[in-house]
Amino acid sequence: MTEDEKKQVKEKLTVRIERTRKKIERMEDMTQPIGPENAIGRVSRMDAINNKSVMEAALRSARKELDDMETALRHIDKDPEFGLCLRCKEPIPFQRLYVLPGSRHCVNCAGR
Repeated sequence: MTEDEKKQVKEKLTVRIERTRKKIERMEDMTQPIGPENAIGRVSRMDAINNKSVMEAALRSARKELDDMETALRHIDKDPEFGLCLRCKEPIPFQRLYVLPGSRHCVNCAGR
C-alpha cells in the first residue's frame, strides 16, 4: 500500500469514526429503559420494548464497527503488515480498504 493510499484510508477512517460515534450517541438515547409508569398501552408498550431490543442489537454492532475502525487507525502507520490479509498474507486491495477500512481479510479469505 502506498503512502498516498494510506493517507486516503486514514482520512476515510477518521470521517467514518466520527460519523459512527454520533450514530452511537443517538442510538444510546433510543435504548433507554422503558419505565412501567409510561401509560402508553399494552400493545404499544410491547412494541416499544421490541424496538428497544432491535436498537440494542444495532448499537452493539455499531460499537464493534467503531472498535474495528479505531484499531485500524491506530495500526495503519505502526503495523508494517497493515493492508495484508491476516489469513493468506496477500495485500488487501486498496478499494476494499477504502470502502471497508477496518477490513483485516481479503475478499477471498473473508468469504471463507
